[in-house]
Amino acid sequence: MTSRRSRDLEAERAALRAAADRPLAGTPLRSASGRLTASELLHGSGLRRDVVYGDHKELIEEFQARAKAQHCTPAAMQELAEQNAQLKDRLDNATKALAHERKTSAALRRIIAELDLELHHAQEHLEQSGNVTRVSRRRDVRHRVDDQVPRFNLKRPPRMGCSRVRLTRRDRGG
Repeated sequence: MTSRRSRDLEAERAALRAAADRPLAGTPLRSASGRLTASELLHGSGLRRDVVYGDHKELIEEFQARAKAQHCTPAAMQELAEQNAQLKDRLDNATKALAHERKTSAALRRIIAELDLELHHAQEHLEQSGNVTRVSRRRDVRHRVDDQVPRFNLKRPPRMGCSRVRLTRRDRGG
């Protein structure tokens, strides 16, 4: 006669708890369908039905209660709700920053318009005073009369960082 092996109830309980936690977390190990049923729990734990229902019925009931509670608000849905709340916060922050930037750009546009108007009035005033000689855009140094002094064109200032003024020896005083 062969004697039966004694059962380790704590190991069975640990296997059932682990098998219950996996599908509830969304990572079933042995389940084909991933459904939250007692049959899938038994299949995932690797224990026989009569052993589980005979000695560990309370673990089956606990799993079913957790599955039912999770179906009210699934974990994936909770994660999506949290992510949605975070995205709403980021959107609110971005909207506030955009509103601030729009106010700043409106103020800068007003300042630019005012400075442009002041520049236009200053140019008109200089032209009327007669101290400024208008120079055409294209200057040829070879055909310049000796008494002419080169002047900068006040209507069109040079572009920033793109143009350089090249002075001849006579312009430099040499």
